[in-house]
Amino acid sequence: MTTQHEAGAGDTPPPGAGGAEGRRAVVVGSGPNGLTAAAFLARAGWSVDVYERNAAPGGAAASAPVLGPGTIVDLGAAGHPFGIASPAFRELDLAAHGLEWAHPEVPMAHPLEGRPAAVLHRSLEATAADLGRDGGAWTRLHAPIVDRVDEHLENILGPSLLRLPRHPLALARFGVRAAWPAGALGRALFRDEAARSLFASSSIHAILPPSHLLTSAFGLVFGALGMTRGWPVARGGTGAITAALVSVLEAHGGRVHVGHEVRDLREVGVAEAVVLDLTPRQVLALQGTGLGGRYAAQLRRWRYGTGVSKVDYLLDGPIPWTDARVAGAGTVHVTGTLAELEHAEREAAAGRMPDRPFVMVCQQQAADPSRATGPAEGRTVVWAYAHVPGGYDAPVEHLVADQVERFAPGFRDRIVDRVATTPSALEAWDPNLVGGDVAGGSMGGLQQVLRPAAVASPHRTGTPGLYLASSSTPPGGGVHGMAGLHAARAVLADAARRDARRRRG
Repeated sequence: MTTQHEAGAGDTPPPGAGGAEGRRAVVVGSGPNGLTAAAFLARAGWSVDVYERNAAPGGAAASAPVLGPGTIVDLGAAGHPFGIASPAFRELDLAAHGLEWAHPEVPMAHPLEGRPAAVLHRSLEATAADLGRDGGAWTRLHAPIVDRVDEHLENILGPSLLRLPRHPLALARFGVRAAWPAGALGRALFRDEAARSLFASSSIHAILPPSHLLTSAFGLVFGALGMTRGWPVARGGTGAITAALVSVLEAHGGRVHVGHEVRDLREVGVAEAVVLDLTPRQVLALQGTGLGGRYAAQLRRWRYGTGVSKVDYLLDGPIPWTDARVAGAGTVHVTGTLAELEHAEREAAAGRMPDRPFVMVCQQQAADPSRATGPAEGRTVVWAYAHVPGGYDAPVEHLVADQVERFAPGFRDRIVDRVATTPSALEAWDPNLVGGDVAGGSMGGLQQVLRPAAVASPHRTGTPGLYLASSSTPPGGGVHGMAGLHAARAVLADAARRDARRRRG
């Protein structure tokens, strides 16, 4: 990996050096979207420089041995249903650059007190069979999405929800289901708590209470991905995704400059295109952008949402789940009933810390034994976070442990070590995680479709040569690189139009 010296302005290649017809692009921020944009532009023959404030690239897609030698801990993102399904990653052939997906026995489980857990399996048939008398309703709800999952992914992962979709009939079928609040749809369709909770907790990846309109869209998509592509982890840690993206970039001559926080775009030299892997708050703080007043005003109105407070655990063995099947799940939604989930998410969204928050647990070791080796052999690394009010920095580790203990008595006795990371600490590490918001901004209201502003082309800023490629643009959060792909396509399309105008005149 080219971790080019802590570059100052004097380290910048001269304008016009290398690249297609001497073209140069600068990318600010090396999260998955920034690196994806950089890789596509470098592959197109541009000279590309990526600038990263931290000592290593990746943004929230990073891993480190924070629980001691032999451990691999995902510092941000952990499970990757959209990563394995990403057209951007597939086109870049990250597998040829070392990325390997590892699948747990089951993608996701939702434990329940006093009864068997609800389990999302790798197929629609197995999931429905496990849901008893709700199996038929589960199949009827999900089959149209599962059967045409590629068409739905093309619609959902596109550059704008306001454009004419590539598959309009599929979108129409999806929309009839997606518009509902997940809690209301679950209660209308399912008779038992297992199916209701399984569906609603998948919708919580919207980081909105399941009483909100359109949250069923998230439940449908995450469920369909689990039942078709799975919810894998990256073997060796999420940082392996970053390493593969950097490998693609460098194979085409691109460069990553770490330890260089860009505060003024004028310091990075002349470039035909600048791509910002930043959320609105960081964009507004950047000097030299030349943003128009109306666009900047819209960015100032951007709202950040519910945060997360993270706890990583080192255990002396696997979590002792009451339902043994949960041990084979890569992702576990720990919250209890649908009513408990709704209450917890309403409280967090309203700025009040719930006593029993929604907790997501990732058991990467269920798929990837490399997470604890050598001195950590026989130990278990566990990743967890709780949904908290944005910026809530009071300790929550006891609440996280309490929630897991409800469904895995004896969990506390297995804790060897723990590392808690508050929302402010997450933001200090990666400024895109404002107040612990891992989605680049609230998905509530119009921000679900107008990201980050009411413009026809959300990856263009209206300032010539300046583009956005963060989770604050479509298609939103997750490690999939699609915002980077769309930004790169906008750069290349604009360059082609400029070339055509020059040829004409």
